[in-house]
Amino acid sequence: MVTAELAVATLAAAALMIMLSWGIFLITIQLRCIDTAAAVARQSARGDTAAVVAAKGRAPSGAVIEVTKTPTLVRVDVRVSIRPFRWATGASPGSGRDFGSGLGSVDVRADAQVVPEPGA
Repeated sequence: MVTAELAVATLAAAALMIMLSWGIFLITIQLRCIDTAAAVARQSARGDTAAVVAAKGRAPSGAVIEVTKTPTLVRVDVRVSIRPFRWATGASPGSGRDFGSGLGSVDVRADAQVVPEPGA
């Protein structure tokens, strides 16, 4: 009887650990999106194209970055869709190695708005 209870408790602990790890991973990706959006907006407002390219390079893999400039505002939107276990296996869409294909995806989004500097 103790063996069966230990097996169930071990599986429950493993499932909890996986869920907590997934949550921490999503928080990390959200923070990277926020940092990327802020950096790209700030450098776009300054007119520094080399720094914009460098800031875009620090975005999460697969992120879509949209920059909208008006005379009074620079707006940057960063979006990425994340599927469980795809990042761990390195699977690309359509490959047979995607273990999390039935688990759905999580959309992570961040945006930033900055007033452009004069003369930029």
